[in-house]
Amino acid sequence: MIFKHGRKKRNWDYLEFEEEEDKQLVDSMASLAYLVFVQGISIDQLPMVLSPLYLLQFNMGHIEVFLQRTEESVFSKGLDLLENSLLRIEDNSLLHRYLEIKSFLTVPQGLVKVMTLCPVETLRKKSLAMLQLYINKLDSQGKYTLFRCLLNTSNHSGVEAFIIQNIKNQIDMSLKSTCNSKWFTGPQLVSLLDLVLCLPEGAETDLLQNSDRIMASLNLLRYLVIKDNENDNQTGLWTELGKIGNNFLKPLHMGLNMSKAHYEAEIKNSQEVQKSKDLCSITVGGEELPNMPPEMQLKVLHSALFTFDLIESVLARVEELIEIKTKSTSEENTEIK
Repeated sequence: MIFKHGRKKRNWDYLEFEEEEDKQLVDSMASLAYLVFVQGISIDQLPMVLSPLYLLQFNMGHIEVFLQRTEESVFSKGLDLLENSLLRIEDNSLLHRYLEIKSFLTVPQGLVKVMTLCPVETLRKKSLAMLQLYINKLDSQGKYTLFRCLLNTSNHSGVEAFIIQNIKNQIDMSLKSTCNSKWFTGPQLVSLLDLVLCLPEGAETDLLQNSDRIMASLNLLRYLVIKDNENDNQTGLWTELGKIGNNFLKPLHMGLNMSKAHYEAEIKNSQEVQKSKDLCSITVGGEELPNMPPEMQLKVLHSALFTFDLIESVLARVEELIEIKTKSTSEENTEIK
């Protein structure tokens, strides 16, 4: 029965009754899959010829159902069922063509939702671990496709930083391999870097809200400059420096200057308010926070300035490395001539 639930004929006269029955059936079958595969109830009755990939494909629809729910006790079952299904599969063996199946993209997006919105820390951490496990199982093209999808759909700096770190790891493995992956070098990588090495709203981007993503992007760029020589240009970085400068580095400089000036003015204003012993408000990300004592406001503002200083220091180091590398390559080419 567990493998035949989708073959029922529709005999209802009214669509709303039919849809309600379908919803109940979908929920019931997802619960049954959880009981069988996670709790092990009657699992000895399943055919032993079923491959791990088939079981994953079968369970992904049920996992999607669990993750669409808002009750923590329900979507936690989806995390358990996903873990059970993925652990049966070897790393890098899940072919990219599986991402053509709707649930294979909606499930990682559901994991992102749990990671960013769930109030329970243990479930957020498990969702993050499951997303990493899922990434590990995909082949190179599958990883590449998923990274593009999540970068395009995510609106969370921490999630984007996580994806960028994974991209860096894949580039590193590709450069160290005797057979480079075409998905994380050359033209394919350049296309992916276009999504990473940019500011969503140019110089007007909220740098504080996007600080995790920006730091991850700068660290990736620093890594590429160090690891890839201009003459080799395996990653395609060196032919794209002009575009990276215009889309990322220059707007970042402008944004830092504007942000630091704004927060320094806010600090000065807060210090003046502190002298009058009044309560004051602070605006972060366009939203005004509740009134707070001036001492607390100063701590928040100084913390923001520290973040900007950190970004600025990494940016300066990246630009220094680029200058050193290009100068060294120019001198080598001159000597050869």
